[in-house]
Amino acid sequence: MVKIAHLALAELTRVECPNFETAQANAGSFLEEWNAVQEHDFECPIQIYAGHIFDSEAATFLPHRVLTVSEASGLIIDVQAYDPLEIEANTAKLFVNSNVIDLRSQTVLPGFVDAHVHLFLHPYSETSWEDQLTKESLAERTIRATVHAKRTLLAGFTTVRDLGTEGAGDADIALRKMLSGPSPLIPGPRYFCANRAIVSTGSYGPKGSLVLNKEGIDGITGAEVTDGVEGCRQAVRRQIGAGADWIKVFLHHYRIRSRVAPTSFVTARTSMSTFSLEEIKVMVDTAHRAGVKVAVHTQDKETINTILTSPELEGFRVDSLEHGINFEQPHDADRRRWDVAPASSAKPVIWVPTLSAFYTSGRYEGGPWASLVNAFRAALRDGFEDIACGGDTGVFAHGDNALELCLMVALGASPVQVLRWATFGGGLRCRYIATSGDLQKYFNSAVHKKNIIL
Repeated sequence: MVKIAHLALAELTRVECPNFETAQANAGSFLEEWNAVQEHDFECPIQIYAGHIFDSEAATFLPHRVLTVSEASGLIIDVQAYDPLEIEANTAKLFVNSNVIDLRSQTVLPGFVDAHVHLFLHPYSETSWEDQLTKESLAERTIRATVHAKRTLLAGFTTVRDLGTEGAGDADIALRKMLSGPSPLIPGPRYFCANRAIVSTGSYGPKGSLVLNKEGIDGITGAEVTDGVEGCRQAVRRQIGAGADWIKVFLHHYRIRSRVAPTSFVTARTSMSTFSLEEIKVMVDTAHRAGVKVAVHTQDKETINTILTSPELEGFRVDSLEHGINFEQPHDADRRRWDVAPASSAKPVIWVPTLSAFYTSGRYEGGPWASLVNAFRAALRDGFEDIACGGDTGVFAHGDNALELCLMVALGASPVQVLRWATFGGGLRCRYIATSGDLQKYFNSAVHKKNIIL
């Protein structure tokens, strides 16, 4: 969105430096002047004149605002109203300056946050999950991830949370390094990563067909396998030590009894809990003690109710709930218990429904899409607002992240609600973007990547 003007060289050309002969004759004076130039603050703040801005916290559109942005940090340091008639009268003079940007015909808003992506995966319609893990090299998957990062940014998603490399090991930590700092090597969003997800023995994949009781294929596992209280504690500590921003835990899964499919397909697809309450408590406690948050993958109603309302987990609440196909907002008595914040967090559990993943791959007869739609609509009816936008992007194409926002509106949420969930609800920091579309009248078009301005 912001055109950065490199002013240091321009400032130097305006300094009256002595010529070569004078410099030789008076080196001390030259060096003093040179050092003064080097120490001079060259920053010239960037001003962005927006037709409207979206205030995520207040969930409202504010007309005719000028944003002042620090060139050095990229942070917004001031927002003020402006008189459109006065600016129109001075257009010829005002917008000649390269540090003044005219977005009066656009809406400026915080960059979107996709709270559930997998940059090291690409659509299952192209290549199955198992084949991606076992037939694509780590180099190939990493190169794909760099392409996915760029596509995500160009779609207006300036922050993402990657909830597992799915067999690509620690590659997300290295990718974060390449995306970070004042001189990133590749373009992409601000990147929060969860390294390997944590699963219990026998509950995940890929699963071989020859040695049935062995985890993974050719040493490749889709997550980190661990069991028992001490094993869970060590797994969390190991991932935090590796550099993870979040801990991702599978509290249930449908692959546990997948090998009985030839005799009972229903049993093979049944989701089951994978960790005990004591194992959950130690993982949450260990992460929170280190200032790291916990996201949990869960779908069945019993597990969801347990992690949200169980008295035994009081003080050990997770930070986000992923998928939650059979999610139900707790009743008032339980809700009060849910909102009692653990010592390490003052925020409620955030639900990330990942509608897009099930819309693109779960709309078969008896599939999970219908249940998730019912759960989402019930949450809307109950006035539930602790929601973040995350599509499980990677299951479908990177760059199409806005599908999640469009599905939420299609299922009954208001555009303003969804914009708030996509920018503020995720609890992750974000940059600003602009759209040339009308977010209130033509939401789907306005959030489409073709209308996004960075």
